[in-house]
Amino acid sequence: QVQLVESGGGSVQAGGSLRLACVASGYSYSSNSMAWFRQAPGKEREGVAARDSDGSTTYADSVKGRFTISQDNAKNTLYLQMNNLLPEDTAMYYCAAGRTYIQPLGYIDSFDFDIWGQGTQVTVSS
Repeated sequence: QVQLVESGGGSVQAGGSLRLACVASGYSYSSNSMAWFRQAPGKEREGVAARDSDGSTTYADSVKGRFTISQDNAKNTLYLQMNNLLPEDTAMYYCAAGRTYIQPLGYIDSFDFDIWGQGTQVTVSS
């Protein structure tokens, strides 16, 4: 079973940057997509960015132009570079893996992901 462990969260001021990392271990699960989700208190979990195994990417409109998802296969690591952070980006961020190709769908839904990490907190102050 694949295990996902996130890191890189923290507290920053608005306009700052953070890079999240998600290390995958265990190889009994073959994923076709990986993604970052976030959930703020009292809100539903939101798909932020996804990357399919062919390299295609999908982003939520709220983060386009500010966030970049990437993957280093040699390190089994998924990244989320977050620039120009806003207070509304404050949330717990989760890494997820799934078998559905996301780019053809055009949206990122938690229903399409089977494996989840424990999350890393991002707090952006104004």
